[in-house]
Amino acid sequence: MRYFELLDDMELSDRWLPGEATNAQGQEIDDIWQFKDGCPVQINERLRIPIGHPGRILDYSVTSVGGAPVVHRRVASVFKELAPDEVQVIPVDVDGQSEPYFILVATRTIRCIDDQESAEVLYWKPEDGRPEKTGRYRSVMGMRIDPTKVGDAKVFRPWGWTVVLIISEDLKDALERSGATGMSFRRVTGPSEVSPEERAHNLKLQALYERSTTPREAFWHTLGSMDDNFVIPIVVGGGWPAGSEVWRVIHRPEGRTLFVTDGLSNFFVKDAEPSVGFGLELALETDEPVENVAKSWQQLLLERIANELVGHEHLREPARTGILSMEVDGEHMPEPLLTKDGRVAVLLGMDTPTLPSHFTMPDGQVRLVTVKTLMPRELTYLLEHGREELLHRFNQSRPGHLSRAWRQSVV
Repeated sequence: MRYFELLDDMELSDRWLPGEATNAQGQEIDDIWQFKDGCPVQINERLRIPIGHPGRILDYSVTSVGGAPVVHRRVASVFKELAPDEVQVIPVDVDGQSEPYFILVATRTIRCIDDQESAEVLYWKPEDGRPEKTGRYRSVMGMRIDPTKVGDAKVFRPWGWTVVLIISEDLKDALERSGATGMSFRRVTGPSEVSPEERAHNLKLQALYERSTTPREAFWHTLGSMDDNFVIPIVVGGGWPAGSEVWRVIHRPEGRTLFVTDGLSNFFVKDAEPSVGFGLELALETDEPVENVAKSWQQLLLERIANELVGHEHLREPARTGILSMEVDGEHMPEPLLTKDGRVAVLLGMDTPTLPSHFTMPDGQVRLVTVKTLMPRELTYLLEHGREELLHRFNQSRPGHLSRAWRQSVV
């Protein structure tokens, strides 16, 4: 029997995007990820699904973060008819809809991923510092499963990689006949999508990626407590060395928060050879409260600075070796930081005794480039008098490298 991954068809234009399940009072439930764990769930209250982005109503879609399948009755009925003992259908109230909707839960997990036939698999290792995940999949690309290990199952999630929902071919055919909207299907049985040559190349890239990421992550752990809920890949295939933009957050002593880029020192995919990429990573530290790191001005500012460095080679060398001042777009930035032109000025590369200036990777040294926000008056002073006196004034109140939006100018 052939099997398929059941996907939310994100290619559909003007479609709606369901939010995470809440209780009747509109409070998000404690565990929004439980619906894709591949086991039965216990729900003792009526749930509501808000619509995060209105648009075309679909019969099948998944919530934006937790990945819970939200299905119309016509989808739920197909699953209940063909796989009644392998699913739960939990009634929910979807905002603005009188039609019946459900959260679909696959209640079986099967260990069936074929590592050799899949395009690429990565495992969590002891050195990753996540003992609760060691031995489980960290990433699976181009998944293939071994159907001989599935038995007569029609719907399940694969052990170790339960973000994927797999269904049998007869269930896929029934869903297509139902006319339900919002679904797409990806084959997970049969010959691999990659040739032996592509597989060898992928394995080489994988080894190079781990050669970059493993020692860098070990270094991040020396700076404080990693926020594992904040690992944001914004763009894949962009101008960063390994083709993906990633940011991390580290909680530091005395309530400080450190935002860092995580990938400017990766190897270059186009070369497929060991390197430290641009030879730098950016670090912005603040002692101001940060309520939502993903939507914070600090994260947005770091993103804009990184984009400037990635896009302009003439900026990277002074950032890697010395001190550089620059301005970026100030949209959505705190008002005290804005120049009269609506921009934000920063000073890159300021030394501080509380952060190392460099760290060592297998293929060379990487500079940790601090990011210091400047008040408009400080930018004017820097342009008129140079940076030495300004640096002296910053260093009089250590740690002077901290970025703050709400402070007095030092000039």
